[in-house]
Amino acid sequence: MPAPHNRLKSRLAAGETVFGCWLGTAEPYVAEMAATAGFDWLLIDGEHAPNDLRSISAQLAVLRGGESDAIVRVPVGETWMIKQVLDAGAQSLMVPMVETAEQAQAIYAATRYPGAGVRGIGSSLARASLFSSHADYLKTADREICLILQVESRRALENLDAILQVPADCVFVGPSDLAADMGILGGASHPEVRAAVTEALRRIRAAGKAAGVLATEEDYIAETRAAGANFVGVGIDVLLYVAAMRKLAARYK
Repeated sequence: MPAPHNRLKSRLAAGETVFGCWLGTAEPYVAEMAATAGFDWLLIDGEHAPNDLRSISAQLAVLRGGESDAIVRVPVGETWMIKQVLDAGAQSLMVPMVETAEQAQAIYAATRYPGAGVRGIGSSLARASLFSSHADYLKTADREICLILQVESRRALENLDAILQVPADCVFVGPSDLAADMGILGGASHPEVRAAVTEALRRIRAAGKAAGVLATEEDYIAETRAAGANFVGVGIDVLLYVAAMRKLAARYK
């Protein structure tokens, strides 16, 4: 039996537009609730949320086989960390702070087994192979891995053409860190940042890759889609929760 089919990877390769939400509570119960909402994908955030390998693994378990495809954002593009998350069952990864083609290539190699990369061999005892149920996992795993590289600095945009030569599935533009690097801290929606984001999205799609972004303002979402974004984050569970709680409290206080 081969590795499980990666629906998200196939949809991106077909040029579909997919919408998703960030999961930042680090709670499997919340992830399970989010999976009933109907998003195309849900991203378990290991960079800025209080997640560790066990909480990521638990959330992957409750999302497995559901309507929303699971993605894990690792804190950094370290080979050992990518190996652990892949063995835990993640087939779609986002890696932040990619600035050079060399870095992107090393990250790509970390997601592939020897012959194409450097991923360590240990899936037989892990969810990745469904605990050795997928007898052909080692031979088929590479083709089902979806890699999303996150560019979020001026240096990354300067090197974007070279980064786009690496065989990742999607390149994601991070407005918040890009704004900070541009000297506009907290200005993800600043006109100069928007212009840089939309131009990068156009270049990514022109190169034949899926283009990703996270935006929570409707006009900004529409602007990024017009620029070619087809992997679109439209919300963050933590912010949705506190907004609803504060609105309810304000109604009665």
